[in-house]
Amino acid sequence: MFTPEMKVFFAFIFSLLLSIVLTYVVRRWARRYGYVAAPKANRWHKKPTAMMGGVAIFLTTVVVYALFVPKTTESLVILGGSSILFLVGLIDDILHIKPYQKLIGQFIGVATVIGFGLVQPWTPLEIFNIAITAFWLVGITNAINLLDNMDGLAAGIAAIAAFSLALGLAASGQTNELLLVSVFIGALVGFLVFNFNPASIFMGDCGSMFVGFLLASLVFLTDVGGRSRGVFSVLAVPALILFVPIFDTTFVTVLRKIWGRKASEGGRDHTSHRLVALGLSERSAVLMLYGFALLAGLIALLVREMQPVESLALISVFVLILTITGVYLSKVKVYKEQDEELALQNHAVFGFLLNLSHKRRVFEVVLDAALISLAYYAAYVLIFGSLENPETWSLFVKSLPILIVLKLFSFLLVGVYRGVWRYTSVRDLVTFTKAVALGSILSVLALLFFYRFQFFSRAVFVTDALILFFALSASRLAFRIFRQLLPMPFSVDGRNVLIYGAGDGGEMILRELKSNPDWNCKPVGFIDDDPFKKGKLIHGLRVFGGNGALQTICRENDVREILISCQKISPGRLKEIKEICQRAEISLKRAQLKIEPVDFE
Repeated sequence: MFTPEMKVFFAFIFSLLLSIVLTYVVRRWARRYGYVAAPKANRWHKKPTAMMGGVAIFLTTVVVYALFVPKTTESLVILGGSSILFLVGLIDDILHIKPYQKLIGQFIGVATVIGFGLVQPWTPLEIFNIAITAFWLVGITNAINLLDNMDGLAAGIAAIAAFSLALGLAASGQTNELLLVSVFIGALVGFLVFNFNPASIFMGDCGSMFVGFLLASLVFLTDVGGRSRGVFSVLAVPALILFVPIFDTTFVTVLRKIWGRKASEGGRDHTSHRLVALGLSERSAVLMLYGFALLAGLIALLVREMQPVESLALISVFVLILTITGVYLSKVKVYKEQDEELALQNHAVFGFLLNLSHKRRVFEVVLDAALISLAYYAAYVLIFGSLENPETWSLFVKSLPILIVLKLFSFLLVGVYRGVWRYTSVRDLVTFTKAVALGSILSVLALLFFYRFQFFSRAVFVTDALILFFALSASRLAFRIFRQLLPMPFSVDGRNVLIYGAGDGGEMILRELKSNPDWNCKPVGFIDDDPFKKGKLIHGLRVFGGNGALQTICRENDVREILISCQKISPGRLKEIKEICQRAEISLKRAQLKIEPVDFE
């Protein structure tokens, strides 16, 4: 006698194996009959790749569902609506129909699901629930379609999201629904065997539209709210489970609107593409997004078990981190500068918004207001355990506006908003310390004046100050942290550059080269005459010993240019370097405020 857990496991394994077999067959069939995606300028792949992988995903899901999963009205309706989307995508893959025609097909699928009463009770008003359900189904379907822009990305993210749903179903004891989701996961993982980088087959629109619609519909089978019965939390759980496609779609749509491009057009400006532009490999970029999806799924599971106020706080922290990440990625250039200028000329309103975003002051103020609120909330939770007590909650609510106003005023007065994030240093941390201290003092004095500080805890304000300082510092250091965690892009075909001088000047030059990949320079290491620096690493680049070995080092590393960073170099040593460079036909430049050629005369 099979236990429910064993049934789920066998259904997953059978689906996985069948998906592998069917994907292999579909790949051969697609290649034989010419259903192959050719490389395009606005697409990421660089070689002809088989299409129609969605056929294997669809057939696997339907066949294994018919064999293993108990039939219910809800599951049949969901699979029926998803099948409609599969057919619409298949027609598009073969005939290349118009976007509005695909949208009509999506509305037919939505009408099928809603017509059979599968509407999520997310709000008290039925009409709002229908509108939100329709928007959810269409939005997630197109989000997965847009996310299918790099090897293994859409299928992997969908599998992770489905896995998060499966955990929620298992916790709720919904065995039949868990079987369906497990079958779906197996179909996706089996397809990933051939779709992960380097991919030999793509899912096509028949796959992305089927996967997106089915994934969005499966949310309706789960008790998404858990203990968090607040509307915001209930809506946030499915959004967190499908966080990566939602974030990527929103991110790309906003930026394309800013640059005057159609959101429906293909492009190389997705989150995954920007991560690659920062220096990650395609696999690393996809795996990083997998990690974000897993984290979001974990947060979704936590939110289900939290009280509304606690879940709201956790979601707010996640959104803040996400916002800062989005601001950082938006600065990565993926379009040519002349295209950006033309877009700004043609779209004056978006050009104004873009220029405003460079100053970021409005964003910083809003961000700091959120940080102040979260820090104060965290301090209360740490000291009192929770805010469920009505008296504690009353103290928190009536004092929070005062803290926000006075602390923002302190930040402005001390000079927090005069800094540039990417250049945040230890000196700025001193400024943050002064600003937080002043804000806390003014807040305590104000509460003393208005409420005689009655029932307020001094420990809360000490804890709040510490948390706020770390939060404020982390937000300002975020860009520098990103630049340290993510490798910066170097031109693969650029000339090899050796930096002479492994000191502060050399490290500064390396940063400039990293920040300006259009200079076409590829640093291969440092060289320094100090024997104690030999063999050390600076940002992953080796320091070579310079005494008598310069010519050999240049030859072994195919160095085409030397940048002198140190100002204190003897005339004799400089002459020796010039002679070596002349014999080896190596360019020699001195890097000061700008890089200037060295006169060989």
